[in-house]
Amino acid sequence: MIYPEFIRKEDTIGVSAPSSGLTEPLRINTLNNAIKKFEEKGYKILLTPNVRKNEDGVSSSAYIRSLELASLYQKEEVKAIICATGGEFLLEMLTFFDFSIVQKNIKWLQGYSDPTGLLFTITTNLDIATIYGSNFVGFGMDIWHESLENNLDILEGNLFVQKSFPEYESMRVDMITGREEYHLDASVYWKTLNHEKEVSFKGRIIGGCIDIITELFGTRFDKTKEFIEKYREDGIIWYFDNCELSTEDIVRTLWKFKDNGWFKYAQGIIFGRSATNYSNMGMMMEDAIKRVLGDLELPIILDADIGHVPPRMTIINGAYTVVSCKDGKGTLKFELK
Repeated sequence: MIYPEFIRKEDTIGVSAPSSGLTEPLRINTLNNAIKKFEEKGYKILLTPNVRKNEDGVSSSAYIRSLELASLYQKEEVKAIICATGGEFLLEMLTFFDFSIVQKNIKWLQGYSDPTGLLFTITTNLDIATIYGSNFVGFGMDIWHESLENNLDILEGNLFVQKSFPEYESMRVDMITGREEYHLDASVYWKTLNHEKEVSFKGRIIGGCIDIITELFGTRFDKTKEFIEKYREDGIIWYFDNCELSTEDIVRTLWKFKDNGWFKYAQGIIFGRSATNYSNMGMMMEDAIKRVLGDLELPIILDADIGHVPPRMTIINGAYTVVSCKDGKGTLKFELK
């Protein structure tokens, strides 16, 4: 596994919009505050032009999005790249993106949700670690939550043991300024599928937004089986973040992954808190997961601090990872080997 160099104070962080861009006044306020917060931390920020554009759900054409992201990879002063925000149609730009530029200019790429299309592809195709962490606009709150401080610490190379947070945001609250903190109103409790009191496992971690991974399945960008075969001796840890899939979609998607051998070398699976719990049949997410994966005899964690329901842990795709869960609390520890 290839690990980019970690960033240092006074480095330049590039921001591009390979999915949606930002034009609404409230979102622009959040973006501007994120720039200010990073500058206060000692970093320079370089935005591509499409960050402040948006039309028909994307910042620019798929071709322009590919060029603007590539431009940040090619700038020597840019030491890491963070995706501006998520969206729906990042996959379109993969057709035009020159992945050889990534190989020639290795640096951290970070984002979550729709940016999974890039992160998952780069790690599984090129053996280059990526970061499933906050999009740039997520850093726009006036007082950073601990999870955001942790995210920057990891970008700086401080690979401490991440611990689950005390509370999470169960319902989104409308913003007034765009700089509000998380509305933490529910207790965090990591569950296990088979109700074990304690589980632990280790292996090479890979995953992201399951909505996007299922769309990559079977395309020319799908090198998942080659990736897990390469790291079979380490074992694989899968993590999934659900944004929009119904519980019925989850059943079909996990069946597809399972039937194709993706869980062959799995040592454990982690599911983040789901951003939606919609079902046509009244099926709970836990039941959907158990229906497909219950016979794997693997430790499976549910409702972890991963993904769309904040706060979120930062994950280094491709890193060797030690995971533990005991009495509703969890930890992640990365080893770069």
